[in-house]
Amino acid sequence: MSLSGTVAYRPSPAFVGASWAALAIGLAAYLIGLWNAQMQLNEKGYYLTILLYGCFAAVSLQKTVRDRAEGIRVTGIYFGLCWMSLLAAVLLLVVGLLNATLSLSEKGFYAMSFVLALFAIVAVQKNVRDLAMSAVPGDERA
Repeated sequence: MSLSGTVAYRPSPAFVGASWAALAIGLAAYLIGLWNAQMQLNEKGYYLTILLYGCFAAVSLQKTVRDRAEGIRVTGIYFGLCWMSLLAAVLLLVVGLLNATLSLSEKGFYAMSFVLALFAIVAVQKNVRDLAMSAVPGDERA
């Protein structure tokens, strides 16, 4: 049972595996596409930084939303910064892709692999936290 009195559910091994597989596929597709892209190194760095920033922002937002749901205090400014960071990462990707000299299919490829990676990293973080809470009784948080 968590601090808020709700029961901590253990995710199924299939869901945990699917989440990790989706994360690996999303990250690998994005990074392989970036590696093979015919663009300057500074452009590749821009897209890599957006991926890393987006993943961090998504995990951070998931954790703050979960903390609030469980009654753990999260400051409003941090909660707002998490939302702002995630939206900024998505906006930076959109602006970068709109201005890139890539084919439409390449732009779609980057957008879809980015969204897959962000969705999967949230699911992985949820699973990590659920497994930590169901394995060890007490107040340990992932």
